[in-house]
Amino acid sequence: MKELYVLMLSLHGLIRGHDLELGRDADTGGQILYVVELARALARQRQVAKVDLLTRRIEDPAVSADYARPEEVLNNQARIVRLSCGPRRYLRKESLWPYLDQMVDRALLFLREQKRLPDVIHSHYADAGYMGMQLSQLLGIPQIHTGHSLGRSKQQRLLAQGRKPKALERQFNFKRRISTEEAVLQHASLIVTSTPQESMEQYGLYTNYRPERAVVIPPGTDISRFAPPSRHKPPEPEVAKLVDRFLVEPRKPLILAICRPEMRKNLGALIAAFGSSPKLQEQANLAIIAGNRDDIRALDDAQSEVLTNLLLDIDRHDLWGKVALPKKHKPVDIPGLYRHAARHRGVFVNPALTEPFGLTLIEAAASGLPVVVTEDGGPPDILAHCKNGLLVNPTDITAIAGAIEYVLSDPRRWQRWARNGITGVKNHYTWDAHVRKYLHVLSRLLHQERKQIRRNMAIHQKPQRHPLPLISHMLISDIDDTLLGDRVALRRFLAVLRATPPSLGFGVATGRTLESAVKILKEWNVPLPDVFITSVGSEINYGSELRPDVGWQNFIKYLWRRAAVEEALREVPGLVLQPVENQREFKLSYNVDPEKLPPIAKIRTLLREKNLSAHLIYSRQLYLDILPARASKGRAIRYLAYKWGLPLRAFLVAGDSGNDHEMLIGDTLGVVVANHSPELESLRGNEQIYFARAGHADGIAEGVAHYKFGTSTLENANDNP
Repeated sequence: MKELYVLMLSLHGLIRGHDLELGRDADTGGQILYVVELARALARQRQVAKVDLLTRRIEDPAVSADYARPEEVLNNQARIVRLSCGPRRYLRKESLWPYLDQMVDRALLFLREQKRLPDVIHSHYADAGYMGMQLSQLLGIPQIHTGHSLGRSKQQRLLAQGRKPKALERQFNFKRRISTEEAVLQHASLIVTSTPQESMEQYGLYTNYRPERAVVIPPGTDISRFAPPSRHKPPEPEVAKLVDRFLVEPRKPLILAICRPEMRKNLGALIAAFGSSPKLQEQANLAIIAGNRDDIRALDDAQSEVLTNLLLDIDRHDLWGKVALPKKHKPVDIPGLYRHAARHRGVFVNPALTEPFGLTLIEAAASGLPVVVTEDGGPPDILAHCKNGLLVNPTDITAIAGAIEYVLSDPRRWQRWARNGITGVKNHYTWDAHVRKYLHVLSRLLHQERKQIRRNMAIHQKPQRHPLPLISHMLISDIDDTLLGDRVALRRFLAVLRATPPSLGFGVATGRTLESAVKILKEWNVPLPDVFITSVGSEINYGSELRPDVGWQNFIKYLWRRAAVEEALREVPGLVLQPVENQREFKLSYNVDPEKLPPIAKIRTLLREKNLSAHLIYSRQLYLDILPARASKGRAIRYLAYKWGLPLRAFLVAGDSGNDHEMLIGDTLGVVVANHSPELESLRGNEQIYFARAGHADGIAEGVAHYKFGTSTLENANDNP
């Protein structure tokens, strides 16, 4: 395997390489630890040259200035890269969706600066899955996806608790999330899951899930941090103070729970189990480490409700002096808390209603602490490997209490389970074991992808060119009567194109639909271009795979009311809708009778009076195309310039008719072929528009030669944006 460049995407929460604020809020949990540790572990492997973990830059006085740093080094080959996206302030993950297309564009500009594209994109959670899917489609790079938690599972669980569907949709945006998860499952080359249960049951709820494209790779644990008490790990008095100050008899065995204050973590059941068992209260103390807080009333509603109920339940069962609920802890305290409980011959309890994996179980096992854990989700697989505790039904209070009593009742069994857990983690859950399997699967995936690329190149006979983020110039041509129309001229032009450097990209911009454009290019034996701008600029697709630019679709749909526009134009004389195959989501196309058609200005006025926003393109006195206000071939080219980080002078555009007018004007370089329509005569004399003496493709080649496009003259285009 070549030296790999892995691009990881994890957008929400607070991500940094030190002192992780796990539990600070619902978005800063196990996923944050996972992505940081995975980036470090991958970068330690000899076959990995570079790992970039992309996340959102946050400039907010309410959080540490660390999250505003554009870059943070994790080790020699790995770093966190923070890109600005949306408001500067910290946003919860449900509020990030409107800004994800902007994040895609910022990532493309970042990749241009790297001078090399990643070999694989690994996205984490649905928001990053959306971004990863766009980048994967735009760049032709395989996507790996890890869901961490899934929308359908969470939605079902909350509905089962009696929550109202409309209220859930307002809070969690489930419709957008689940539809994105379905799209990612359809597109991604590989889905990484943590357990067979997650793979079969949770992902099994999705229509587009394909088990053959999934692999189970349990997360790793840094066993240098999580280790049992020993002479090398002496007591940590600062950690002991966090817990012992709450307790009347701090030397008792300690029942420990560590999690975020979320409803699904089911901490109320743990309090109820402890409070309903006089034996447990006699035997042990209980410590719940549930995030950090200054004032419960200042937390979000869900966290505030959980912590308020915990305090009320402690009071109801009169557990004061027996339960520790610290307000604050540091990330570095967590390993010590496990050891503190193990030193007191205690037990770790995870009573969650559902647990997709259960990283805390592995941390506890590595620390020599037996466990009592939910039977839902990943824990059964962990216990099958570690053999260090008991599974319980998280809704059965009596069973939870009984299981904890059983673990604490026999010192020999406790010791055996403690040893089993330490051995099980070393054998199954180290980061080295995780990345070995990860890289083995990745190697196989990339081998298959390269074979497919070679097959596609053989089929399409496409000249070898750089990927789009690495090109420096782009030639964009209209198809009908510009690129096509003269077969001999076309052959000469294609020879010129093949002789240009691989840093020159080639695209077409046409009024044709995508399907029609592909068909006509194949009929004329034109290799499929790098970029298709079709349907008069209302659609952008890339490469032989025809990957759609979803960001462009989301950009142009602003204020677009297609049905209302069609209704408003129904009675306009001289307009006849073209056949259905010429109509698109973002384009209405009409044939025109110029004798009957009112002036275009009157049609624009009519639409404005009806509060309809649209862009009208009238060409050859035969056709009228109605597009969203933001759409046209010219605007599509300007969008490409922004998205791919190219100055407009790095674009040479060629056309012959009125619907090419907008893309020829401005800061782009233009060439008008000799067989152009009279509509373009008004452009003659513009210093950046060359009127060729030759027609059709010979005219394009003449324009390329005139500007020395793609050669020495344009090598300086980036200096003259």
